[in-house]
Amino acid sequence: MNAIRNNIPNAITSLNLLFGCMACIAALSTGCLVAPYIMAFELIALSAVADFLDGLVARWLHAVSAIGKELDSLADLVSFGLAPALILHSMMPNDGPWAFFALLLPVFGALRLARFNVDTNQATTFTGLPIPANAIFWIGFTDWYYHHNDCPVWIVVLLIVVMSLLMVCNLRMFSLKMHNLSSLKQNWAQYLQIVATVVFVVLLGLPGLAAAIALYVLLSIIKREK
Repeated sequence: MNAIRNNIPNAITSLNLLFGCMACIAALSTGCLVAPYIMAFELIALSAVADFLDGLVARWLHAVSAIGKELDSLADLVSFGLAPALILHSMMPNDGPWAFFALLLPVFGALRLARFNVDTNQATTFTGLPIPANAIFWIGFTDWYYHHNDCPVWIVVLLIVVMSLLMVCNLRMFSLKMHNLSSLKQNWAQYLQIVATVVFVVLLGLPGLAAAIALYVLLSIIKREK
C-alpha cells in the first residue's frame, strides 16, 4: 500500500507530462477540429492543473520524494517550455531563421528548472521567472499574435530573448502563496496581482494573461526595491 500511495503524486505528474506532449503535437498539427492552437492552450492548462495537484497530493499523503521533484521538472520543461515554444514556432514566418528563436524558451527553461532543483532558497520566493509563468505569458501573447500577424517579427524575437533571460536572472519574484491572509501590508502584491489578472482576462480575453505576467515582473521589481 505504501508503494501505491507514494506513487500517486508521480502518476499525477506523469499526467502533466502527457498533456504537455499532447500540447506539442497539437501545436504542430494543421488538422485540428477546433480553432488553431486552442487545443494546445487547453492541454497546457490541463498540465498546469496536474502540476498544481501533484505537489498538493504529495504533501497530503506525505509522499514527497526526490524522484518526484525531478519528474516534476522534466514534465514542466515539456508542458511549459517546449509546448509554448512550438506554438510560437508554428506561428512565426518560416522563410527565415526567426522561428528557431522560439527554441530558446525550452533551453533557458531547462536552465531555470535545473537551478531551482539545487537551490533551497526558493520556497516562498523565486529566483527568476517560474517556467509556468512563462507558459502563461506565451498563451496570452500567441493568442494576440495569431489575430495580429502584422506584428514585426523582430518584436517577437525581442520578447523571446527577454522572457528567456527573465527565467535565469537573479530577480527575486514573489510567490502567490500567502501564509497570513489578513496582512494586506505583507501581501499587497499578491492581492493586486490576483485582482489585476481577473480584470485583464475579463477585459482582454486570453491576451490579458500576457499583461498579467508583465505586471507580475513589474510588481516583483517594485517589491524588491521596498
